[in-house]
Amino acid sequence: SLYRDVLLPKFDIPQEFEVIEDEADGGKRGENKFLRHLTYIGAEKRYKEITPEIRDRLDFELKTIENTGYPGYFLIVQDFIAEARKLDVSVGPGRGSAAGSVVAYCLWITNIDPLAYDLLFERFLNPDRVSMPDIDIDFDDEGRGRVMDYVINKYGSSQVAQIITYGTMAAKSSIRDTARVLDLPLFEADKIAKLIPNLKLDKIFNLDAQALKGALRSEEYEKVQELIAMALAGDLGAETIQQAKVLEGSLRNTGIHACGVIITPSDITNFVPVATAKDSSLYVTQFDNSVVESAGLLKMDFLGLKTLTLIKDTVKLVKYKRGIDLDPDTFPIDDTKTYELFQRGETIGIFQYESPGMQKYMKDLKPTVFGDLIAMNALYRPGPLEYIPSFVRRKNGEEEIEYDLDACEEYLKETYGITVYQEQVMLLSQKLAGFTKGEADVLRKAMGKKQKEVLDKMKPKFVAQAAEKGHDPKTLEKIWKDWEAFASYAFNKSHSTCYAWIAYQTAYLKAHYPAEYMAAVL
Repeated sequence: SLYRDVLLPKFDIPQEFEVIEDEADGGKRGENKFLRHLTYIGAEKRYKEITPEIRDRLDFELKTIENTGYPGYFLIVQDFIAEARKLDVSVGPGRGSAAGSVVAYCLWITNIDPLAYDLLFERFLNPDRVSMPDIDIDFDDEGRGRVMDYVINKYGSSQVAQIITYGTMAAKSSIRDTARVLDLPLFEADKIAKLIPNLKLDKIFNLDAQALKGALRSEEYEKVQELIAMALAGDLGAETIQQAKVLEGSLRNTGIHACGVIITPSDITNFVPVATAKDSSLYVTQFDNSVVESAGLLKMDFLGLKTLTLIKDTVKLVKYKRGIDLDPDTFPIDDTKTYELFQRGETIGIFQYESPGMQKYMKDLKPTVFGDLIAMNALYRPGPLEYIPSFVRRKNGEEEIEYDLDACEEYLKETYGITVYQEQVMLLSQKLAGFTKGEADVLRKAMGKKQKEVLDKMKPKFVAQAAEKGHDPKTLEKIWKDWEAFASYAFNKSHSTCYAWIAYQTAYLKAHYPAEYMAAVL
């Protein structure tokens, strides 16, 4: 097995934080000291006053980072993000679960205060289970390359590589490739390919009729029956299908991961086989994403986000045309003009809110607070979409807001009694049943991935512990059932909050500087 602990490149810390023992035993005392130092310097700038609540949260996060052995990871990320800002590259407010970390917020890795929005660190780094933290960062798409160049120069081109991706033959392409070699006419190959639903050939030919019926829509099932009959016909078409079954899943081509880069402690060839790419000066690993991570190599995702370039261009235009200096990070969150734009559904050109469906729901909902935008960002997806009409009615006072237990109100109030976020399930499991932060995250993961064995163990514990706190077992059963139904749809609030903030910035610019904004869009 390739599996090993994560190998981080050495991050040079100032001499006064170095601890001699680290040299001897490979410890991370110095890195932990330096990380704590930087975090508290940042906290003093981020917060008017470091309250006991803030201090407790910072200490909990720093302790978890120390216990899991990742101080170097945070130091590496904060370093290249600070450099990005010096290079005038726009950095997104955060993406994914990393935005739940107050340490990341104090290091300026993220730009949304987790404490203001009930975002959870344990959704990002579980204190009970060691797993690699994953901080994905959005840069403006023009500046992304400059940040990568900085990383290459800092750690050396022999220690940085892009990651290979392997494309495999899907059912339809294996039919077409086989047909070409066997000289089956193109129209016949197309006819066969069009009968294949979104299911592997292996399953189509090995599942029993009942299971197939359950997996397919009725018209797909009829086509599959035709395909099975063709496979038994004994002609060239049948041979094509039989050979395609063998080829399906074979590697067909390679590519380069769009945004993943790995950084190693020493020459990369000591850890993984590499190749050169024809259109890049960087090495490319011969192991794909999953193998690279299990081999203990540090993967960073540098994503280019066009919207950040759009915001930057608008700010430059406003400065040039009107002589006004704008800082999108300081836009007021309660700007009436911006919410009126959303209420009118005038969201063409607004990040993630411009589809016709979203425009309609914005007009129905008439959002008045930032929380409405976060929730709609999470709900407007296949699955939870069906909850939007109820969400809209509750917001507008046309449907009663009900809570299964009074204790649920604290965390469900902002979404009008509807469970929208994974974080709400996590917080309520802690509040109602006294789950630890780590247990709450295990529950979140098990519900999202429908891990039946884990859920069967956790349910009696949840009901028993919550009943001990005086809650009605019948109601607890209902809450659990509702969670199970919705949890696979529930969305990561940290990500929704960050992306709603980018959307809000674009809407603010469109509401106040429409000519400059639309010029940048076009």
